[in-house]
Amino acid sequence: MTDVTLVHDLGRTAFSVALAVLPLAAFFMTFQLLFLRLPAQEVSRTLTGTLVASVGLFLFLLGITIGFLPFGRAIGEALGSLSRQWLLVPFGLLLGFVTTWGEPAVRVLADQVEDASSGSIRRTVVLYAICLGVAVAVGTGLLRIGYGVPLLWLLVPGYGLAIPLMWFSDRRFVSIAVDAGGVATGPLANSFLLALALGAASAMGQDPLLHGLGLVALIALAPILSVMLLGVLVRRNAPKEP
Repeated sequence: MTDVTLVHDLGRTAFSVALAVLPLAAFFMTFQLLFLRLPAQEVSRTLTGTLVASVGLFLFLLGITIGFLPFGRAIGEALGSLSRQWLLVPFGLLLGFVTTWGEPAVRVLADQVEDASSGSIRRTVVLYAICLGVAVAVGTGLLRIGYGVPLLWLLVPGYGLAIPLMWFSDRRFVSIAVDAGGVATGPLANSFLLALALGAASAMGQDPLLHGLGLVALIALAPILSVMLLGVLVRRNAPKEP
């Protein structure tokens, strides 16, 4: 990476973080002046936390830009060059699971679920359900790229299955599942796994626009199905009310 490219990445990342954080900070200060009237110590603590979070977000996004995108594409090209395409499935399962396991937004959701349910729904249960769902999605997505399967052949049946699952699943898990589909497509999925799919499509001689893209759509669908399936099991095993 050249110095010019690094400076460009630094500036673009800083602008993205500022665009995300400054409006929220402005809203907070407006509400503080008009409604909240918090003590100066609380305001200072909030602004300090916002600054620390902004620095962390900047470093996180910069690391993704510099490392994860080319790293993911390189791995995708290596996988796409394999002579035995069935090996895409186990590699996809592994990469999908570990990437989702490290996704910050997924862990935040799991923590919030445990807090909101007063511990009745354990964070590890939600975390494993989302990770397993994404793992299956990535394995299936890489296999789709290898065999040129149209994306609609997977998305339409998937969402068709999600509708009846809403009726049979525990109602609490339906709400969790819908949010899980959003948090699973966080920065790691949108960088590493998408780059992985684009690299695999290029190595296999497939059109990256036609077959490489679309993996994130499968990742968004997978936790909806896996968490609602968990809700079906919970509802089925729940003790019957007298």
